[in-house]
This record gives sequence, structure tokens and C-alpha cells, in this order.
Amino acid sequence: MQEFANPHALRNEILSLIVESGLDEDCYTEMLDYTIELFETQGLGSDYYGYHNINHELEVTYVALLAANMNHVSDKFSKDDLKYLYAAALFHDFDPQKSVDKPHEESVLKFISMDRKLRQLLDTARLDLEIIKVLILRTTYPWSGKLKENAEMQIQQCFKKSELTKNNEEYQEHIRYLGWYLSVVDRVSGYTLGNFSKAMEMAKMNAHALAWRPSLIVRSSVAYFEELLNRETEMCRLVLKSLPKHMRKNFFDTVLSFMNIRQQEITIQADYAYENLKLVPTIENLQTREDPNFIKTLFSIFHELPKPLQFSKEKFEESVKNPDVLLNTLRLNDCQGEIVGFAKGGPLETYQLRPEIRDENYGLNNTIFLEPLALRMGYWGLKGGSEMRHMFIMQSNAKKFKFLTSFALRDVVRARVNKEKAEFVTLFDPERWDYYRIQL
Repeated sequence: MQEFANPHALRNEILSLIVESGLDEDCYTEMLDYTIELFETQGLGSDYYGYHNINHELEVTYVALLAANMNHVSDKFSKDDLKYLYAAALFHDFDPQKSVDKPHEESVLKFISMDRKLRQLLDTARLDLEIIKVLILRTTYPWSGKLKENAEMQIQQCFKKSELTKNNEEYQEHIRYLGWYLSVVDRVSGYTLGNFSKAMEMAKMNAHALAWRPSLIVRSSVAYFEELLNRETEMCRLVLKSLPKHMRKNFFDTVLSFMNIRQQEITIQADYAYENLKLVPTIENLQTREDPNFIKTLFSIFHELPKPLQFSKEKFEESVKNPDVLLNTLRLNDCQGEIVGFAKGGPLETYQLRPEIRDENYGLNNTIFLEPLALRMGYWGLKGGSEMRHMFIMQSNAKKFKFLTSFALRDVVRARVNKEKAEFVTLFDPERWDYYRIQL
């Protein structure tokens, strides 16, 4: 279960922690409500299917204050430290003009420097903007290479500008320590506030918003946790030790679950490489498609897709049984084997796509829409998806459709421009998951 399922519940918890932290002036509540309002009005509320939405911002703020009030940390941070952590956590990812989901720290800094209402609230709270900038710059990820060098240069400039830090190296070091704390909270908070299904949904959101191929989701998640636990050991231990036991358990259960799934993926890839496992695309007959167990199996695979790729979820069973819908599956070893994926689609006119899409063929009944391919975790990247897609194109040709449209990652569509004369119809940012067409 997710501990706080919506921004309203998180807001209430943060309000309690504000009081506990001694931040009882009105400006802190106003800051919180202004953040929520900004994210919602800029399309970055709970409905935004990207990792860096309002939920993430509030989760980081909640965990930053919660851990800082616990015994292990409370002696390290003053009341002023809590004020700075609170303000920096609230705005650390606010990048309303984002062209990709991952916030650009410089855009965030520009916004907090220019926004009149926010400046007014920070002045009322007697907070130094340059120190808030340092804390936000320290959440730059990954903290290595050019990104780290660039952030370090800007941090030095902030220290020189601030009256509180410019001639005080000891205080500068303390602010760096606060920034390190916030950067680790930024990376662990979401995984401490729910079970593995929440963590997997976060991973899918991250992958979808960063235009990753699905085969990278588990592999990258494992690498992320290993880096966090191995390279940030000291701060990671401090933050986790300062959280309630059930939150620590959530975090480590999630890490172990991702590692177990990665082990399964490697086993599947090894079996495939040794030719102990074959992936067989299979056209399913209508009698099979009426079978409740068959539908249930497909629906469980469909559920593994990121939410924006789950088309016609409410009519799933109906569409599987519909003879006008083309469907093929990916089975293990032979055409009676276990189902590990499927490709499904039908006439374009039967789908309600995003309103931004203007398809000139809509209404001409000459186009088939291929829904996003669905595969079980572990079977991505073994060419089963492209074999199902090619079989679907053959089925569409047999039905005399002239065009096929679908969604795919931008670089995948680009690769098909020469191979299949694919053309972009509508491009979507920040996801870079675009609507394209090929002529059959």
C-alpha cells in the first residue's frame, strides 16, 4: 500500500511536521499551498505521468522533515536548517517548461529567482535565496562528471553572493552537508512510502518520461539502488535509520524485489542465448479468444504497461473477443506454450486517442491502429516484440488496410523512417513517445 495516496493526504502530514519542526508562521503553509497550486496549474499534478510530479515533490518534503525530526538527526540540524530544507525540498524539481521529465536545475533556479510571490514568501520567512539555490544544486543527479562540475561552480558563486556564507567556510561546509542530506532524501523518499507495486509504478513512470526502452527498467533500477547503497553509504544509512521501521522495510523490500526480478531476467536471457527457450508469435483463433483464462492472462500482461500505454482498459475483454480486432500472442517454445506477450489493434475509428492528434485518415476506414506491444517483464529486448509487430502487419495486409499507426519511442520511429517509410504524425514531449504512420 502507498502510505499517502494523494497530495491532499501528504499536505496534511507535512502541515503536522511543520508545527513539530517549530515552523508555525503562516508563510510556511502558504509556501506549501503555493507549490501545490503551481504544479497543478502547470500540468505537473498527480495526473502527470512522469516521475517528477507534485507527489514526488511532497514526498521529498515530508521525508526530509520526518527524518530531520528523529533522534539520530535532530541534533545535527538547527531550526534554521529545517527552514532551508523545507523550502528547498518544496521547489527542488519545479521546472514548468520541461522538455524532458528530468528537471533542469538551472531552470528551477531561474524560476525561484524570478517568481515574485515565492520571493515574497522567502523574505517573510527570512530565508537566504542563495542558500536554497545551493541545496537545490546539490540534488543534481548523477552527482558526477560534467553535471557535478557545473553544479559545484554555481554553488561557489552562491556562497560568494550570500552574506551568511561568503566569509564563513565552516557554515559553507554545513550547507554542503544539508545538501547531501537532501540529495539522498530526494532519491529514497518515494521508495520508503509504499510497497513494491508503488515502486514499480514509479520506475515505469521514470522510464516512460525519460523515453527508456522497457528492457532497461529493472536493470537501471538495480544499478540505481546499488549506486545509492554503495556510494552514498554514510548518508543513506543516516536517513534510513532516522525513519520509522515500516518505512525502512518498504525501502529494502523494494531493493530486494528489483534484484530478484533482475536475476529472473538474466536467467531468461541465458535460456534464450543457449536456445533452451524459443519465442513463438502465434495468431489466436476466435474460439481461444473467448476463453476467460486466456483473457485473464492477457489482462495481467496488459497491466504491466505504463498507464498511458493502456488503451481501452475498460473494454479490454470486449476487444479481445471482437472479430474486427487483430490479435497475436508471443508464446514460449511452441504455439501452445505459456503466453508472455501480445499485440492487439483494430480500426483507427474505434479508438479515442489524445486530442492533440489530427490524423488525416480518421474516418476513411483505411487505417489500423496497433496498440503498444505488451510483454511480461524479463522478455523485452529478445526480439519477440518486433516478431509480434511484423505478424500484426501481415494480418493488417490480409485485411486490406492501407496504413498502420501506432506509438513508439522517437528514436525507434526514426530508425523506421528508412526501413519502413515511417512518418511522424504527432510528436509528444517530454515523453518522446510519438504517434507515427506507415504505409502497408
